[in-house]
Amino acid sequence: MDGNLERHGDDMTIQDEQKRWEEETLNPVLKRFPERKEEFKTSSGIKVPRIALDPEIDSAKMAALGFPGEYPFTRGVQPTMYRSRFWTMRQYAGFATAEESNERYRYLLANGQTGLSVAFDLPTQIGYDADDPMALGEVGKVGVSISSMQDMAQLFYEIPLEKVSTSMTINAPAAILLAMYIAVAKKQGADIRKLRGTIQNDILKEYVARGTYIYPPKPSMRLITDVFQYCQKEVPRWNTISISGYHIREAGSTAVQEIAFTLANGMAYVQAAMDAGLDVDSFAPQLSFFFNAHNNLLEEVAKYRAARRLWARTMKERFGAKNPKSWMLRFHTQTAGSTLTAQQPENNVARVTIQALAAVLGGTQSLHTNSMDEALWLPTEKSVRVALRTQQIIAHESGVADTVDPLAGSYYIEYLTDEMEKAAVAYIAKIDEMGGALASIEQGYMQREIQNAAYAAQKAIEREEEIVVGVNKFEVDEEIDIERLSVDPAIELAQREKLKALREKRNEKKVAELRARLETTAKGNENLMPLFIEAVEHDMTLGEIANVLRGVWGEYVAEGF
Repeated sequence: MDGNLERHGDDMTIQDEQKRWEEETLNPVLKRFPERKEEFKTSSGIKVPRIALDPEIDSAKMAALGFPGEYPFTRGVQPTMYRSRFWTMRQYAGFATAEESNERYRYLLANGQTGLSVAFDLPTQIGYDADDPMALGEVGKVGVSISSMQDMAQLFYEIPLEKVSTSMTINAPAAILLAMYIAVAKKQGADIRKLRGTIQNDILKEYVARGTYIYPPKPSMRLITDVFQYCQKEVPRWNTISISGYHIREAGSTAVQEIAFTLANGMAYVQAAMDAGLDVDSFAPQLSFFFNAHNNLLEEVAKYRAARRLWARTMKERFGAKNPKSWMLRFHTQTAGSTLTAQQPENNVARVTIQALAAVLGGTQSLHTNSMDEALWLPTEKSVRVALRTQQIIAHESGVADTVDPLAGSYYIEYLTDEMEKAAVAYIAKIDEMGGALASIEQGYMQREIQNAAYAAQKAIEREEEIVVGVNKFEVDEEIDIERLSVDPAIELAQREKLKALREKRNEKKVAELRARLETTAKGNENLMPLFIEAVEHDMTLGEIANVLRGVWGEYVAEGF
């Protein structure tokens, strides 16, 4: 709600505001996206309202809460949320070769998944080809191995990219992998303007929490703004960045730190894009976020609501965005890998269910549910299916998707939402005093805060102040007797052979020309995305492109703090 109560004055009743919301915001959306049912009812036949409202709410509280689909988006970014369509159900998947991962993707789509989420192996994540000495022993281990456009084409074999939404968890070489995806789509005959999906492309959190960076911050930020600029013009439905709190939380942060550090990084990306000459409303609608879903169900619900409200205010007041779509915090959620236990792994099904429920109650746009065996090994098809079924049961059987923001108005939820927002604002103010997110990272501030929070959490578990079922209480003697997935070491040799054959048949003269052009362009200011696409279309590999950039920009080496 864009200050409607303040604009109309205290004489406006909540009923008046609801009528205005229905006419201005809800009805245009219903024409485009009708609700799933003509009428929603409980199992007892009680009618379920689209939104539940407190008829006695005062104007100040209503201004903070707003209506769904209106500023400040506390209650959700769409006026109907899941009554019109469920969140996108993604399962993060990728292992071994492109061929094997393609089989898993088609299996998931056949079982009701509505979007793809690609996990890349470690060499791919840090810009090395499968035949690079640095990749030895890691090819295909924690994700799929992608070294060339040929691999990317195989990964999406018989999957029409114009019709599926794809998320790619890739950061330092994100622009190169996106170039491969676009090139494959073009080869399929797709209209690239219709491509939907997300690349993570969030390098700041890599310096803080994860470590798969390649280049120093300044050229890394240039790659990100190049993607912003290119996609705004050529691939307008693509989310150009997924600003990630997930890995910050996995590294040990609190929920408040997850909000604060993630949004601070987001502010740095917005400022960098504006400094590069982009109008805020030209790229902000393509920004997206990626949050963790942890075990404290009500804290997690409040976290998402607080983050949404805080981002809306930041975009409107700090950056002067005028387009309401620029104010929206749209986010993907993944359940918390760090909470999964190798002990009594079946217990993880309950943990994931609670976490997934929190994400849905908090208004996520897409969701990945971890598999029960991921603390032990790569998930099997059966465990992935159970994880996907968890989402489907929440969607179709729990009733929580039948009304918007079902916990709104709870004294505790609203208290938590307000308190988390206040605490996050205090963190962001401190980061601003230090010169912004990048400066705070360079000074080790975020890293220290996360490390201290992780240490405190671990000590609480060791003292049994916090109970982890099956780990520090309710233990049993057990033998793990569930199906296991293993990656054949022979796939590394096969990937090497594929690259050898690729290099033997390609036009080396053209590759040499492209390598020289890349070096020149990297030294200048021209947008690199069109050249990346041309390079991969001529079979230049990920590692070759990344190494040209390494030669120009160098590699980042983290200092100890």
